[in-house]
Amino acid sequence: MFGTSGVRGRVGVDVTADLALAVARAVAVDADRVVVGRDVRDSGRALVDAVCAGLTECGVDAIDVGTASTPTIARAVGSRDADAGVAITASHNPPADNGIKLWSPSGQAFDEERLAAIERRVESEAAPFADWDGHGDRIRWDGAADAHRRALLETGRRRAADAGVDLDDLHVVVDVGNGTGGVTADALHELGATVETLNAQPDGRFPGRPSEPTADACTGLTAHVAARDADLGVAHDGDADRMMAVDDAGRFLSGDELLAVFALEEAGSGDRVAAPVDTSLAVQDALAARGASVVRTRVGDAYVAEKTREEGVAFGGEPSGAWIFPTETRCPDGPLAAVALAVLAADRPLSERTDAIPAYPIRREAVETTRKESAMAAVTDRVRESYDDVNDIDGLRVGVEEGWFLIRASGTQPLVRVTAEARDPEAADRLRAEARSLVDDAVAGLDDAE
Repeated sequence: MFGTSGVRGRVGVDVTADLALAVARAVAVDADRVVVGRDVRDSGRALVDAVCAGLTECGVDAIDVGTASTPTIARAVGSRDADAGVAITASHNPPADNGIKLWSPSGQAFDEERLAAIERRVESEAAPFADWDGHGDRIRWDGAADAHRRALLETGRRRAADAGVDLDDLHVVVDVGNGTGGVTADALHELGATVETLNAQPDGRFPGRPSEPTADACTGLTAHVAARDADLGVAHDGDADRMMAVDDAGRFLSGDELLAVFALEEAGSGDRVAAPVDTSLAVQDALAARGASVVRTRVGDAYVAEKTREEGVAFGGEPSGAWIFPTETRCPDGPLAAVALAVLAADRPLSERTDAIPAYPIRREAVETTRKESAMAAVTDRVRESYDDVNDIDGLRVGVEEGWFLIRASGTQPLVRVTAEARDPEAADRLRAEARSLVDDAVAGLDDAE
């Protein structure tokens, strides 16, 4: 039921009010109070109502924060002394999708053990129904966004003071993506920056651009930063848990570059940075020069966040745009990342920071198959026979002298993903072709066996 980022899927097919009701009843087993909120998708109205009904009929108070960013919802769990949070969101997925993600008081997403317990309860259809006179209350709280904004201001002012800078001369363009990330623009404005916004009207159809803030989706932002001679551009997805950036030269930064920028700021000598198995060697090499290192995780912000609980892990991030600042919150907080990046940009232009980060060719593609698990099983046998350096923490990451490749089943789509990287383009192409051939052969073998 739960993939790497909660439940996600087509509204009315994979994600229904019945499912939301069942998940809420399962969450109610261990809770007295639960924070509930949603992103801007209109389908979220019915799903929130179902969640609140499932909680209150089990005697649990539902604190409804309305339409809010996912990090706003996650932060509210702890601040409202709640036991859990339910965010109705499909994050960066298309408008026809929606989903459910569960949060702990620490701001971290439910771990595998807690999600497995929720799944068992949903499957058993057991629910801790309250007596007729013991239902919980649905309590509206409109202060969640303001509380998040105040936290961002506190962090921004502290970081600016530590760096000896202010944001008064900083010009930032914020592409909200028609989602819930408007708190970023508010916080940066109050911190003193000149702020312009793009796609700032909340609209769950995402008419301004696709919700996922990729380079292709953010051409409007890059053009605007360049035309306005801005110092920084930031872009969010629909629920603002992700943040990507454009530097002062009008260049969209890759997720690996941005990860390296944050990692070099947050990690000192002897520290570790948590990053998934598909992260570039560039991050590892940049940190090595600082005396820090990378610790690999499974793909998914929940796994990165969990790794930041270990001693000496100062930061965590995913190239997809999820950034974990463990001293602040273990939720990927796009507005927090935007504020932290603005302070860095006020201190030294981002283009100068990225110049110091090595750039290696990385190749990514995907193979469509409805039998991704069977294909991965077949690939695993071949890989173990042919290679010595194999990491199977999440898919199959194969290290060779020239670089590495990763073969991994998508957690949310019918795809097997292939990633390859080396320190020169020809080697990267060769590794990609090698990995792709392994997947193609496995899928073809399944077809032949039918």
